[in-house]
Amino acid sequence: MHTITDSNLNRLRLMHLVSPSLPLGSFAYSQGLEWAVEDNWVKDEADLLQWTENLLQTSLTHLDLPLLQRLYESCEKKDLERFNYWSRYLSASRETRELREEETSRARALAALLPQWEIQTDAAWLDVIKNNHLSGYAFVAHHWQIGIKQAAEGYLWSWLENMTLAGVKIIPLGQMAGQRILQACIEQIPALVKTGLSRSDEEIGLSSPAQAIASSLHETQYTRIYRS
Repeated sequence: MHTITDSNLNRLRLMHLVSPSLPLGSFAYSQGLEWAVEDNWVKDEADLLQWTENLLQTSLTHLDLPLLQRLYESCEKKDLERFNYWSRYLSASRETRELREEETSRARALAALLPQWEIQTDAAWLDVIKNNHLSGYAFVAHHWQIGIKQAAEGYLWSWLENMTLAGVKIIPLGQMAGQRILQACIEQIPALVKTGLSRSDEEIGLSSPAQAIASSLHETQYTRIYRS
């Protein structure tokens, strides 16, 4: 008879939390990439790799990861005020309407899953969780006792996979091109997590002008298949 240890279960829980089959609608968003392709900013495999690497190394590492850490720690300390502060900081850092709406939509979808997973929380915490996806992700990761380092690695992987698949469909590229991009980026994740989780409060934050411009123009793009 095989027994699932706590560490194995935590790993499996992380795989569940970042699975593309999770009904959050993550596949519906390109975060401005669709317009970047439309305007020939991103034309081929090399361009998609550069676009993806740049966002991983900048905004994901210097904004999302340190905020994930602080949201997670707020859950550990049961500090709702701090949890709310960093959640609103994240929402305010999303530079366009589409990016903010994506966060809210995915957050509400994740919040709706909590009862299915028998994760209990009171109304005040639930209201904050519905602000953005990162808040809910941190809350669930803490509840399932997924370590912050593993949660950060899973978060980057999930974002990377969704962005690469979006690029492969939009440009379009072959599946092997997508796999090469994933392989090139995944090797960077451990170092990026180490950097992101070592940022001080004063070092949190980053602007991504190209993504912000692409996301803004995507709002009025004539033909599109993605919501952002």
